[in-house]
Amino acid sequence: MKIRKINRAVHRDLGYFFFGMCIIYGLSGIALNHRHDWNPNYIITEEEFQLALPSEEKEDNRSLSLYFLEQIGEEGNYRTQTKSGDRLRIYIQGGTVNVNVVSGKGDIEKIRRRPVFYEVNFLHYNTPRKLWTWFSDLFAGSLIILAFTGLFIIRGKNGITRRGAWITGAGILIPLVLLFIYL
Repeated sequence: MKIRKINRAVHRDLGYFFFGMCIIYGLSGIALNHRHDWNPNYIITEEEFQLALPSEEKEDNRSLSLYFLEQIGEEGNYRTQTKSGDRLRIYIQGGTVNVNVVSGKGDIEKIRRRPVFYEVNFLHYNTPRKLWTWFSDLFAGSLIILAFTGLFIIRGKNGITRRGAWITGAGILIPLVLLFIYL
């Protein structure tokens, strides 16, 4: 009787303590599983436009860039620019602007962090290092303990010796079959 009580307490308390970590790894896991469908870290927007060409020649590429950026309301975000032939690429805070200096046709690409997913992926990738690594290793070890203690929470016909055994077996078999198929 004492062992069952300890088992439940360990399972319960680890579950409470690592609730946040389960959400972090769950959300980022879903996002990373579908990274071929969307960018889980950034929202990228693109827009095309037609700009008015300057009436007189600008003295340098910087002033030409600022002239074009003023028309699209991005003059305050200017960083630098490069020019190759008729193409002027203007780097702005959070994106780039491409302008054909002969026709005035251009496009802007803006990049911003995807809320929530950027942060959970940052943690999932183990970017922060030392302390985070130790905490996430503790979480990983606790998942193993949670898995084993969870097997023995329920007794009787729904427990691990009957119905629970079949469900646990299926949960083990499916990843093994998929591993065999994909390898």
